[in-house]
Amino acid sequence: MAAQGFDGVERRGLMFVLSSPSGAGKTTLSRMLLEREPGLKMSVSATTRPMRPGEVEGRDYFFVDKQKFETMVQQGDLLEWATVFDNLYGTPRAPVEAALSVGQDVLFDIDWQGTQQLHQKASADVVRVFILPPSAADLEKRLHTRAQDSEDVIRGRMNRATHELSHWAEYDYIVVNQNVDDAFAEVQSILKAERLKRERRTGLTEFVRNLQRQLEK
Repeated sequence: MAAQGFDGVERRGLMFVLSSPSGAGKTTLSRMLLEREPGLKMSVSATTRPMRPGEVEGRDYFFVDKQKFETMVQQGDLLEWATVFDNLYGTPRAPVEAALSVGQDVLFDIDWQGTQQLHQKASADVVRVFILPPSAADLEKRLHTRAQDSEDVIRGRMNRATHELSHWAEYDYIVVNQNVDDAFAEVQSILKAERLKRERRTGLTEFVRNLQRQLEK
């Protein structure tokens, strides 16, 4: 049974994908969406990378070894997966499909590789948003401001950004993150509009029939 929307019409959930080069702001925008948008939850990925201090199994990631991950791939248990900086990341299929079926929206913070796979497997449920920095200089400044990485790592991320940007045209929406509040307003408006798409509102047929019955009385 799908959840009811704000107008009482049942709808199926959607997969809302945010992608961007590292440092362009998708993590900040994702956090803002989760804080301010009811009915939206973060997809929890499986990964082969080690757990970091403060992380919690099942909340931040499902931590698995490489053999387990490869078994999940072979059995079709992952909606998408990719290798990122020598570690494997993937999205378990079952919890996402369960959420969508009850009208829960799922937020994805994944790269273009994962987005392509998601779209190939479930295009009707996927909304793809690519976040662009306003300039290369701004992107480099943000990476330095985070103070999380060495100069070599920052250079590597800048080089990788060039390749990531080449995939911008594969996305449904493009948001330039000049100002985070403006970018958030744009991303939020995309989510709200996609929630109203006729094909996702599974209860519309019955809703309209009820209106017709009322009018015929």
